[in-house]
Amino acid sequence: MASGLTAVIMTGGGGQTQVEQLVSGAREAVTRDTVEKLLQVESIERVVVATDSPALASSLATCTRQGDGSVIVEVDSPIGRFHFGQRLSRIIADHEIERCLYIGGGSGPLLTVEGWGEIAAKLADVDDMVIANNLYSTDFAAWAPAAALGRVSLKTDNDLAWRLHFDAGLPARALPRSAATELDVDTPTDLMTLKLHPDCGPHTRQYLEGLKLDTSALEQVLDVLLDREAEVLVAGRVSAEAAAYLQAEALCRKRILAEERGMRASGRQARGEVRSLLGVLLDDRGPRGFFDTLSQIGDALILDSRVILAHRRSWPSAADRFHSDLRQPERMKAPCLREFTAAAIEASIPVVLGGHSLVSGGLWALVDAAWSRVEGEVPRLRVPLELRRNKLI
Repeated sequence: MASGLTAVIMTGGGGQTQVEQLVSGAREAVTRDTVEKLLQVESIERVVVATDSPALASSLATCTRQGDGSVIVEVDSPIGRFHFGQRLSRIIADHEIERCLYIGGGSGPLLTVEGWGEIAAKLADVDDMVIANNLYSTDFAAWAPAAALGRVSLKTDNDLAWRLHFDAGLPARALPRSAATELDVDTPTDLMTLKLHPDCGPHTRQYLEGLKLDTSALEQVLDVLLDREAEVLVAGRVSAEAAAYLQAEALCRKRILAEERGMRASGRQARGEVRSLLGVLLDDRGPRGFFDTLSQIGDALILDSRVILAHRRSWPSAADRFHSDLRQPERMKAPCLREFTAAAIEASIPVVLGGHSLVSGGLWALVDAAWSRVEGEVPRLRVPLELRRNKLI
């Protein structure tokens, strides 16, 4: 029986379309980076990777800690019904795991070896505890005893820490919020954000460099974030913590509209109850009028477009949503979202579209990426963008 900490990474392939597989490929690259980091943490006894991707399984076959076979790869069948809770429970039982660190395949792409080591250390001296990046929407969590999972019922990893705390009775501890703990790979916008961030892992960076990602709007947003004379508008399911970080670290003025947080978990989206102020503006003025209006109150727009889609009771395919994030309206089938995306591209200000991760971990990562482009960042120099452009710092 494994008395040390065992890391369990579950990375599933996803989607039948090319654009969905593009995101799945990024998750696999993140998984490879994460495995290599975990192998450098002495207190992590072994790593188990469960995946339905033969390519990922093959790439991990030779990934060991000094050749001792410390990575165990289990290949799941892509066919048939998948139940997250049952699969994780089976892994814990099959490998007799006593202390578990669960990691979703695309989560924690910016966490360092030291970061993973700190999480492992926090669990080392306790017998009953769950430590998660987010108690309410979990991407990764460490807990002991691992068998506590048998006392809860869950279908997805989002409520893993919540159930372990409230249903299984484990004391809970949330990690400090940061780009490293909050950013997760869910949409193409997350890939573009990662590409601009200096802490992107080598396998992930190699993968992203091979893609033709249009990061022009994001790069313009980075400039706005460090311009004292500019103003950024952020809208959607913005967390209080992400908003606070933006307020503290970005130089520009900020206009933040937080609405419809928890729209999926609460069931409001499924019941058609989502209401958005920006959605009302879009209903009233149409796509081009919508962006014309917003361009009058901000120099850049970071928009969680899923809130507007839910407001309009329109939920296009994942492929269409992803093509919207990639600024590719010509590849979309849904006419309304295609028109909306085209108007975003034609707007007089840079517009970045994405999902919930864009206005949560993405905000942290974008601010950090903006500062990473400033030479002599330490100590950070709070100066107008024009001075940086003129190389006066």
